[in-house]
This record gives sequence, C-alpha cells and structure tokens, in this order.
Amino acid sequence: MAQASTIDQGEIDKFQAMAAEWWDPNGKFKPLHMLNPCRLDYVTSQIAAEFARDLTATSPFEGLRILDIGCGGGLLAEPMARLGAHVVGADAAERNIPVAQIHAEEQGLDIDYRHTTAEAIAASGETFDVILNMEVVEHVADPMAFLKACHDLLEPGGLMTCSTINRNPKSFAMAIVGAEYVMRWLPKGTHEWSKFITPDELCEFLAKAGLDPVDRTGFVFNPLGWSWSLSDRDLSVNYVTTSIRR
Repeated sequence: MAQASTIDQGEIDKFQAMAAEWWDPNGKFKPLHMLNPCRLDYVTSQIAAEFARDLTATSPFEGLRILDIGCGGGLLAEPMARLGAHVVGADAAERNIPVAQIHAEEQGLDIDYRHTTAEAIAASGETFDVILNMEVVEHVADPMAFLKACHDLLEPGGLMTCSTINRNPKSFAMAIVGAEYVMRWLPKGTHEWSKFITPDELCEFLAKAGLDPVDRTGFVFNPLGWSWSLSDRDLSVNYVTTSIRR
C-alpha cells in the first residue's frame, strides 16, 4: 500500500525553482538569512533546557538525533551539526538536497540529507530526539496529518519546534504584501494567506497529534534596526512553538 503524503506539489514546485539560491544572503531566501540567528537562539535554548545541555560546551548536542524537516539548503541543519548533533535533513523538494549536500561537504560537515517526507520516515520506524519543523506547516496539504507524522517521529520526551505565520490582517500586510510585493524579498505567490495558522489553532493541532505545547514565542521584525528579536507577547505575524512528546 502506498504511503500517504501531505505534500502539496504546487508548494514544492515553488521551492524547487529557488533551490540554487539557498546560500545567497541577498537572494530569494534573504528573509530566512535575516531571521536565522533569531531562530537559532530560540531552537538552541529550547533544546538545551529540555535535555540539560550546556551551550558553552564544545559539542553540547552530542548524542542527540535531530531531524530538520523541510531542511531546504541546510540553514538550520548545519549549525545543529556544528553543535555535535547527528542531523538528518529531509525535504520534499528534490533539488534542495544536492545544494545542501554540496554546501555541507564544503564546510566539512557530515549531514544525512534525504529527498523524502515526514510520513515516509515515520513509516520506516525511525525516531529522533528533536524535530526542527520551521516554516513548513503552512506549505503542506494537511497540517493535522503532517503533525501526527512528526509525533510518530519523536522519541518519548522528544522535542519539536514548529514555526509558522499567524493569520490576520497584519500578517497579510507584512508577510505577503510587504515581503512579496513591496520589499520583493520573496517571489510573488510564495505564501497563501489562507494557509496561515493562528497560534491557538497550531497548539490545538499539536495537542490532537499527541504533543504537549509548552511554549510559544514571536519572531518580531524591527524595520528601523533591520533586525529580528524574540517576544513572548507579540505573535502577530511570525511565531514559533515548542512541544514535547510525553
């Protein structure tokens, strides 16, 4: 029987077309390059707190198996490998994988990149201590089924960070009109506002998938300082959650 999939081929095609630009900080993924330090601060602090790791150590994540689902060119997978984790990077967009592999090799990093889906890995019985599920859930065909597959991929006590975009008039103005039409950071049509998910909706999905949401935090862009920061109050546009498989 064929394994069910939550991939949306139209969404995959968008990212296939941009694959070669993953490591260009001024290219089509400029917004992610700008956001990445903020994402890393959040992800590393959550992992360190859950697994009692000292981030000042040489390889604080040694012994942890981390899955970066929707890994793209490896913007998160590479820092996790440098911190000592065994990293699997998975992406449904086939052209992303050789880009990620070549860049990791150039950096001297051993990362297991795969052209596959969360559902396919879950069906194999493979499990992880941590899943990085960042800016993916708004691009899948069935968020609930996708998050259930992520649950199945986590060890008991495992942690998942999941970031996405809120659905409200402000997010439409900033994430679509601003980012795609005014600033032209992203190609037009990269996001569909109707696929955005509110924090309450996402936490409900996570709970139904068998995960325990323990944190939600906003990523806030400051146009004056041209920088991103974390906020425990402002989740109006970009935000991230942490959940645990009990």
